[in-house]
Amino acid sequence: MMICPPYLKKGDKVAITCPAKKLPHGIDDAIGLLESWGLEVILGDTVRAAHHQFAGTDELRAKDLQRFLDNRDIKAIFAARGGYGTVRIIDRLDFSTLKKNPKWIVGFSDITVLHAHLQAELNMCSIHGQMPLTIPDGSKPSLESLRMALFGEAISYQFNSAEMGKDGKATGELIGGNLSLMVNLNGSVSDPDYRDKILFLEDVGEHLYAIDRLFWNLKRSGKLAQIKGLIIGGFTELKDFEPPFGQNVREIVLDIVKEYDYPVCFDFPAGHVSDNQALIFGKNVTLKVKQTEVNLNYID
Repeated sequence: MMICPPYLKKGDKVAITCPAKKLPHGIDDAIGLLESWGLEVILGDTVRAAHHQFAGTDELRAKDLQRFLDNRDIKAIFAARGGYGTVRIIDRLDFSTLKKNPKWIVGFSDITVLHAHLQAELNMCSIHGQMPLTIPDGSKPSLESLRMALFGEAISYQFNSAEMGKDGKATGELIGGNLSLMVNLNGSVSDPDYRDKILFLEDVGEHLYAIDRLFWNLKRSGKLAQIKGLIIGGFTELKDFEPPFGQNVREIVLDIVKEYDYPVCFDFPAGHVSDNQALIFGKNVTLKVKQTEVNLNYID
């Protein structure tokens, strides 16, 4: 049974910390947005810290996040940005207080490490959505979806994909995040159970051959055979070599999952895109795909 943290209400305290890469500039826009929602924002020491490419040393980043995990007055923790670095501190963290006093962890990209760990070790829901660094460029619908997810308002998604998917309907618990990070966690204590899940995946800046290789890892490890549905989000800023790889993301995915009888959709508005709609990992959803028509509905 998944643990769902209490939804936010006006007056709640929320924290912003940097578990990975350092911030390139201030995050006043994000602070202003959260305050406009009636929240009190507490900034971590890592927001202004720097150590090489990271927001401070591994020790500082772990200590900063731990402080907010243990503070019962903090009702949600926002990762200020992704990049790289969360995997370096995940094993330094003690989640025992969080398990007794659940709170929302919010972020995407490198924060997939935290999402997956919460699902694997704590059976706890979390939110994949816009982060303080990306909020200024985020679409209004994506920011509104984040607010709705945090405050417990009903969210569902209906859209027409630019790419034809695999028809079907499936219900299951939503898991996932960044493809590279999900593969990176394979075989670790942070590796979630894929059985009977609806899997969401996105990525950025990878070569097409690398995307193919990452999906083959998920297939050869048996994970793609275990799921009940597949949601492909933004795969952006992709690269290729000369001669070209010869397949785009849709062709790679459909080729690898062709033997499985479950729905697959493409172009879901989440990931490294301005319209990064919020997803609540750990909650049950129904995915329905009919050609380019996609419906994703939360059922609890």
